[in-house]
Amino acid sequence: MTLFWMAAAALTALALVMLLPVLVRPAVPRDADAPPRQAGLAILRGQLAQLDADRAAGALDAAQHDAARADIERRALEEAGDEPAATPAGNGARQPVATAVLIGLALPCLALGLYWKLGNPQAMLETPPLMAGNAAAAGGAEVTQAQVVAMVAQMAQQLENPPPGQPSDPAAWTMLARSYAALDRFEDADRAYARAIELSPVDAQLLADRADVLALLQGRNAAGEPTRLVERALQLDPKNLKALALAGSAAFERKDLAAATRYWEQARALAPAGSEFAVGLERSLAAARGGNGGADAPQALAGTRISGTVNLAPALAARVAPGDTVYIFARAAQGGRMPLAIVRRQAAEFPIAFTLDDSMAMSPEMRLSGQAQVVLGARVSRSGQALPQTGDLVGQSGPLAVGATGVRLTIDSIQP
Repeated sequence: MTLFWMAAAALTALALVMLLPVLVRPAVPRDADAPPRQAGLAILRGQLAQLDADRAAGALDAAQHDAARADIERRALEEAGDEPAATPAGNGARQPVATAVLIGLALPCLALGLYWKLGNPQAMLETPPLMAGNAAAAGGAEVTQAQVVAMVAQMAQQLENPPPGQPSDPAAWTMLARSYAALDRFEDADRAYARAIELSPVDAQLLADRADVLALLQGRNAAGEPTRLVERALQLDPKNLKALALAGSAAFERKDLAAATRYWEQARALAPAGSEFAVGLERSLAAARGGNGGADAPQALAGTRISGTVNLAPALAARVAPGDTVYIFARAAQGGRMPLAIVRRQAAEFPIAFTLDDSMAMSPEMRLSGQAQVVLGARVSRSGQALPQTGDLVGQSGPLAVGATGVRLTIDSIQP
C-alpha cells in the first residue's frame, strides 16, 4: 500500500507541476479576471494529465482510457468554442491562485474517485505480507477513510465559500459531485450536480449524471425527476450514451418494451464494438425483445440476475450490532473491481436473502447482464461507509455464472 500511494502521489504531483504554473503566472491585462471558461479548460487539462498518469500506472485499461479521454476532449472543444471576451483588470492576481488551490485539492480527489470506480481499489487497501512488517516497523502513516472524506470536505468548503470575486465553476462542482458519488454519498452528490447544472444548464452529460444519482436515491427507480432529466439531456444531445441507456432502463421499468428497445438500439449503435457497455446493451435488448411477447420475459431476465442467501459465521457474531450496514455486491470474475450490482441491508436481517440484477447497477455501462461469470462479496460495515475499512467483516465467493440461484455466501473473515 505504501508503494501504491508513493506512486500515486508522484503521478499526481507530476500532473500538478505541469498544470499549476500555468494557472498562477501573471495574467495579461485583457484576461485579468480569468473567465470561468479558462478555469474550466485548465481543469480539463488537469484531468487529461491525470488520466494519462492513471493509464501509465495501470489503473485504467486502454478502452477505459480512450473513452474517458474522448469525453474530456469533447468537453474541452465545447469550452473553447467561443473566444472569451476581454475584461478589465482587477482581482486577476488573486483569482488564478485561488483556482490553483481549488484544482490542487480537486484533482487528487477526482483521481481517487475514478480509481475506486475503474481501477483496482484493493491495491489501496491491501499490504503485501512481505511489506506489512516493514510498514509497521517504519511507523508509516496510512491514508484512512477519514482523511479521504476530509479531502472531499475541504474541496466542498472551497467551492461553497469562494474568495470574493471568484466566479463559480461548473467543472469544479462536477468534480465534487463525482467524488461524493465515489464515496456513495448520493444525497451530497445530487446537491453538487444540481449546483453544476445551475451554472451549466445545457450540459447533457451533467443532466444524465444527476439523473443516475437521483434514480439511486429513489431505490434505483428512474420514474419522475430522473426521467425528466434524461429527456432534457437527450434534447440537448440525442447521442449521449448514458442518457440513452438510462432512457432505456426507465422505459423497461414502466414495461414500455418497444421504447426500451429503441433507446438501447441507439445506444448500441454508438457504443464501442466489443466493449462491456455494448455487451450489456445486447443482453438488455435480449431481455426487452424476449418480453415483447410477454411469456418469454421471465426466461429472458433469468440470465441477468443472481440470487441466494448471506450468512454470518457464528465466530464473528459478537462483533456485529443489529444496526450495522451490510453491503452485498457482484463484481466481474475477470477485469475491473467496480461492483456490477450492489444492495445495502442491515445486520439485523441475517440470514439475508438477496437478488442482484441490472436495476442495482452503479453505472449503466457496467451491468450483470454484460458478464458470463461474477464473484459475489458481502461486507459488514459498522461505519456505514462504502469504502472498506480495517476491521470490517467480509466474505467472498468463487466465480459464479450469472443466472445462478440458491447461492450461499458466508461472511467469515476480518478485513486486515
